[in-house]
Amino acid sequence: MDERHSPATAVQTRRQAAFLSDPKVRAIVYQVAALGLVGLLGYYLFTNTVANLHKQSIATGFGFLTKEASFEIGETLIDYSAADTYLKALAVGVLNTLKVAFIGIILTVILGTFLGIARLSTNWLVAKLAAVYIEVMQDIPILLQLFFWYSFFYDILPAPREAIEPMTGLFLSNRGVVFPVPEWHPAYGYAAAAFGIGCLAVSAVRRWARQRQERTGRIFPVFSVSLGLLIGLPLVTWLLAGAPHRMSVPELRGFNFQGGMSVSPEFGALLLGLVIYTAAFVAEIVRAGIQAISKGQTEAAMAIGLKPGQILNLVILPQALRVIIPPLTSQMLNLTKNSSLAVAIGFPDFVSVASTTMNQTGQAIEGISLIMVVYLCFSLLTSLFMNWYNKKMALVER
Repeated sequence: MDERHSPATAVQTRRQAAFLSDPKVRAIVYQVAALGLVGLLGYYLFTNTVANLHKQSIATGFGFLTKEASFEIGETLIDYSAADTYLKALAVGVLNTLKVAFIGIILTVILGTFLGIARLSTNWLVAKLAAVYIEVMQDIPILLQLFFWYSFFYDILPAPREAIEPMTGLFLSNRGVVFPVPEWHPAYGYAAAAFGIGCLAVSAVRRWARQRQERTGRIFPVFSVSLGLLIGLPLVTWLLAGAPHRMSVPELRGFNFQGGMSVSPEFGALLLGLVIYTAAFVAEIVRAGIQAISKGQTEAAMAIGLKPGQILNLVILPQALRVIIPPLTSQMLNLTKNSSLAVAIGFPDFVSVASTTMNQTGQAIEGISLIMVVYLCFSLLTSLFMNWYNKKMALVER
């Protein structure tokens, strides 16, 4: 008998046909093929780039990071001078970007939540003003807003000698915003440590109170105790450490202010632009999250005698957070990535410092790679934190 027509061969052929017709198998084959094509394309681009750089005698690698930067940076969170390396200069840029992103996210969430709630207000004027703000700010490109606030500081605000003083010690001028701050004393460090301990204690108390309520039905005054821990513990620590209260008040000396703390026009313009623009989108997310909650929840809360503020804090917002968090994560990432527009107004963020580095060293490919890696890390860390928080807020089925 011909082996090609034997029963065993026919069975094997049918098995191979069934294996290849399996959707899961085909999906794996297609993905492996696509991955292979991407790998080949990447290998071609890499080898072609290296060959072209070699022809033009352009050095490659990250050895330039250890060389002297030879340029100053206007705003730094760590000690830096032109004699430091490019690596330290890039670290300064990373810290500046983190500073803008961290402060901007906090202010954006606060302002966006307020506007989202105001958008649903029963007061006609409040609701319409919030709606106008949201529509206008969403329609104006972020770059134009940055230019507006930059020109506001430099073209509208007066020189330091004619600075606007809306309250004692606070000055607005084309050099930025200057305000008084406490003079440094170790007591403030102890108070900050006490605040951190208070945060941990509040978390433990909230967890214990929730378990106690589920077990006994009795409600523990978590808010009052938490307020006492967060305010009272640092206050007692500050008092025991000597209660220092000397203030560093800004004073005009020559052509600028001395003392206090100052916010540069570049940083102020960048922060205002990012917060005002992104808060408009966050407000719509908050509004949608609140409206996603059934009206029956509000009616049930009113039926048991809860006040409007309690209904919002205890019933509406905790449930709305489960709808709000995923799109809110995207807006946080957008704010962080939009901070790269700081280069347009002269704030020394990471992109600005990296651009200066590329101009001086000619290492464009390495510089662009560093920018991509740094912003990828920012995005991944933000996503990891928000995914953890989202999982924590998710409903747990019993």
